[in-house]
Amino acid sequence: MLRAFSTAATGMNAQQMMVDVTANNLANINTNGFKRSQIDFQDLLYTKMREFGTEVSAGVKSPGGLEVGSGVRAASTVKVFTGGELVNTGRSLDVAIAGDGFFQVSMPDGTKKYTRDGALQINANGTLVTTTGYQIEPAISIPSNAVSIDIEKDGGVNVMDGAGVQSVVGTIQLARFANPSGLSSEGDNLLAETEASGTPTVGTAGVDGLGTIQGGFLEKGNVQMVSELVNLITAQRAYEVNSRAIKAGDEMLQNAIQIGSF
Repeated sequence: MLRAFSTAATGMNAQQMMVDVTANNLANINTNGFKRSQIDFQDLLYTKMREFGTEVSAGVKSPGGLEVGSGVRAASTVKVFTGGELVNTGRSLDVAIAGDGFFQVSMPDGTKKYTRDGALQINANGTLVTTTGYQIEPAISIPSNAVSIDIEKDGGVNVMDGAGVQSVVGTIQLARFANPSGLSSEGDNLLAETEASGTPTVGTAGVDGLGTIQGGFLEKGNVQMVSELVNLITAQRAYEVNSRAIKAGDEMLQNAIQIGSF
């Protein structure tokens, strides 16, 4: 009977984690470039009371076996990199990636991080940075006399000065990974390279499978509210069913104790 208690407890823990993941998805429904996560589960070890194909009599083998599982565990969370809605903001420094790829971000310690958030800003030095203030890679400086900025689909950053002279001051390059779901979430809309993601391939937007850059647009999160609410209800009901399994085991144990007291 104690096995039922521990098995149902693993189910309750797993569903609680599913609620946590779903809550984070819903909390970031309006986060630029956010990619929702889904949680995968695995069953735990089994106690084998009789092996499959055991010989039950001379020349006769059982077609089945007897085993009892010990519950479930959360195996992994996987980011789903389907595209989010592209919203027209009309702001020249807002850029979105239509297709595969990530913007590169240079961190203060010299490492690189990656993001789909294209809400770019200009810092006090005239450098293009993220909303948090981290410099994009490669570094692009906007002249102080620039009166307009235009970002092309290939990432080229064009500026026009007060005299009407246009010039290209840099190109925003994109990075892609063999397994983007293996990237580690770091907060601040940043992702980090891991052993699971593989090393990045850097190139020009629109070339070699990389997406194009859409100036004046932002990519919103790919969270579908209806789907997440369905997941929330499913997890809640599964949690409730597991708690009832514990209650049923408790009642059976109580009945056994009462029988023994006669």
